[in-house]
Amino acid sequence: MKSIKNISTFGAFSSFNYTMYFIGRSVSQFGTWMQRTAVVWVMYTLTHSPFMLGLTIFAEQFPSFIFSAFGGVAADRYNRYKIVNITQIASMAQATLLAILVMTKHYVIWEILALSVVLGIINAYDIPARQTMINEVVSNEDDLPSALSLSAAMASVAKLLGPALSGFILESYGAGICFLINAASFGGVMLSISLMKIPKTSKQKTSNRPQKNVFAELAEGFAYLRKESSIGWVIVMVCFTSLFVVPYDTLIPVFAKVIFKGNAQTFGYISSFIGIGAIGGTVLLASLKKEAPLRKVLLWSTVVLGIGLICFSRASNFSLAMLFAVFAGFGGVAQFTTCNIIVQSEASSEMRGRAISILLTAIFGMLPLGSLIVGSISERIGAPTTLLCQGIAGLIIAAAFAKILSKKKEDKKLPLQENFVAEEDLMEAV
Repeated sequence: MKSIKNISTFGAFSSFNYTMYFIGRSVSQFGTWMQRTAVVWVMYTLTHSPFMLGLTIFAEQFPSFIFSAFGGVAADRYNRYKIVNITQIASMAQATLLAILVMTKHYVIWEILALSVVLGIINAYDIPARQTMINEVVSNEDDLPSALSLSAAMASVAKLLGPALSGFILESYGAGICFLINAASFGGVMLSISLMKIPKTSKQKTSNRPQKNVFAELAEGFAYLRKESSIGWVIVMVCFTSLFVVPYDTLIPVFAKVIFKGNAQTFGYISSFIGIGAIGGTVLLASLKKEAPLRKVLLWSTVVLGIGLICFSRASNFSLAMLFAVFAGFGGVAQFTTCNIIVQSEASSEMRGRAISILLTAIFGMLPLGSLIVGSISERIGAPTTLLCQGIAGLIIAAAFAKILSKKKEDKKLPLQENFVAEEDLMEAV
């Protein structure tokens, strides 16, 4: 009988450091999704405004848009393990302060928004450093595709179970407990790093190259993507989907409370079914063959996302709507993870940190703007019609980029495992 470590999908677990990374991040991801669910529910309960939901998401993600590029430079320059430890401590402090404010009932809207901004700045430095660690914690580079997909699958499981658990705790104990659990979860990442067997070279700066001005290094990153247009066009496509399609989650609380006449648990159920689809997407990607046409996967995942949103927006039966939520979750995570793998595998090792940070900048820049747009439009035409338009936008984007991406790099069909020649990775996602 084969050990799970000998199955290609789970090959990354043969690396002790990656196993520690995976366990620590799993604990933290559950707490993160519990806090996200609780924050948007508290805001919607206070305001009953879809626009304020969009503003809340904007407050957390837009600072990441502004600072993610600098976070990428920091990840290329400095010890990534130390950066991650610092960001975990800062995130723990943010969640604890949020819990104190809510539990003492001394909170107002601007305080929640301000703390969301703080978290966005922390994430701008945390995500590039944390994601670029994956290349270092995987001992065999052939296992890097497995590591990327398993990390995305772990995030999807957290997205499945975290909101459901948060919905139960919200109804039974209140939002403050969700925030405290999240604060405690950051200790899992710090503990996992302390248990890793880190080589001495990794404890030093990640590069011995002469350090330039931060803005000069950022300019190098953008110049590199212009030169490597096969990567650049993928990021451009993600920009459009992040602006017009992916911010559909802004409207989920409205569907839970208004369309389906539910409560916090209903919100948790919808988010969890989206998570089920996300798990399916990551399992599919983890099982791809070596010579997988990643750009076709990217396009088709966008189509699945669009169809899922269109059908969900028209569904009046809750059970049927959950089926379409699964499709939306599948398409959304498959799209992001595929883009992540393309950038990770095709960017050169010395530019990978900046390529990831530019990808993050694109996502974190467009998502909050999209959330504001979606929230504002839904107050005028209603959540179902807005979601319908987002699904149609996804199909249009896929059609528009089909010809462009088919010309880029796909004809080479490089084996997935040969693509991963150095170090690093990116999120989730999100």
